Amino acid sequence: MHFPENVRIVEVGVRDGLQNEPTPVDTATKLALIRKLSESGLRHIEAASFVSPKWVPQMADHREIMQALAIEGEKSVTTYSALTPNLKGLEAALECGVREVAVFGAASESFSQRNINCSIAESLARFAPVMERALEAGVRVRGYVSCVMGCPYEGEISPLQVAAVARELSDMGCYEVSLGDTIGTGTPLKAKRLLEAVTREVSVERLAAHFHDTYGQALTNLYTVMEEGIAVIDSSVAGLGGCPYAKGASGNVATEDVIYLLEGLGIDSGVNLAQLARTGDWISRQLGRANGSKVGQALMAKY
Repeated sequence: MHFPENVRIVEVGVRDGLQNEPTPVDTATKLALIRKLSESGLRHIEAASFVSPKWVPQMADHREIMQALAIEGEKSVTTYSALTPNLKGLEAALECGVREVAVFGAASESFSQRNINCSIAESLARFAPVMERALEAGVRVRGYVSCVMGCPYEGEISPLQVAAVARELSDMGCYEVSLGDTIGTGTPLKAKRLLEAVTREVSVERLAAHFHDTYGQALTNLYTVMEEGIAVIDSSVAGLGGCPYAKGASGNVATEDVIYLLEGLGIDSGVNLAQLARTGDWISRQLGRANGSKVGQALMAKY
C-alpha cells in the first residue's frame, strides 16, 4: 500500500452543501461557518456559486460572501473559491476579487441535459471563453466531472467517457479535475477501474475525489483511490448536501469522517478534528438538522 503522506481537503459544504438546504441560510451564518472552517485548519473552501438566484436561491448572496472573503483573503492562508458555470458568472466573481473558480461538466449526456440544459460537448464549448478569461485574469480554474460512477438517468457510466471529459477539462487549462460520484453508487472496484481509465489521460497528481455517501461506500472508495495516488479529497462538513438533479442522493462524504480516516492511516491533513467536529455540530444545530457525520456525532457525545 502506498498512501500519500499528505492529503489536501477541499471543503465544499458551504456551496455544495448549503445550496440544497430548503430553508434560507443568511449571509452572516454562512460567513461564520466559513471562518470556523478556516480556523479548524481547512485551507481550501468553496464558498459560493455565481449562478442565477432563480435556479439556486440559496446562493443569491454570492457577491456579499465573496466580497467579504476577498478583504479577509489578503491576510488568510485559506483559498476561497467559487463556482462560475458561465462567462457572466465569472465576470461577477472577478469583480468580487475571487482568485480561484470552478466549472463543472458531466460524464452523462442525460445528466448534462437535466442539469445545464445542453450536451456534454456543448457544455465544454461554453467553458472555453470562461477558461480564457479566467487565465487572462490570473485566476486558477478547477474542473468538476459529475456522475463518474453512475447516473440517475442512465445507470452505469463508462470510465472511458469520464476520462474523455476529464481530458478535455485538463486540456482547456483546469489545474485540477475533481471526479464526482454524484449519486454515491460507486464501489471500490468501480473506483479502481475509473482511475485506471482516467489516469491514462490526466495524471493522478491533477485529480481529486468527490464522493457522495448515499450507499455508505464513500470512505471505502476513498481508501481505494488513495492507494492509487489520489491526494486531494472534496468533502462536506457534517455531510451537508445532496443533488437537486439526482433524487435520493445524499450529501458529500463528511469532512470529519474523512479526517478521522486519514488520522488512522497516519496521513496529515492539517485539520484539527476536534475543532472541526464542533463546527459540524454548530452548523447542524443552526440548520435544525441531524449531523450527517458519524465521527462528529461520536466526538460531540464525548464533550
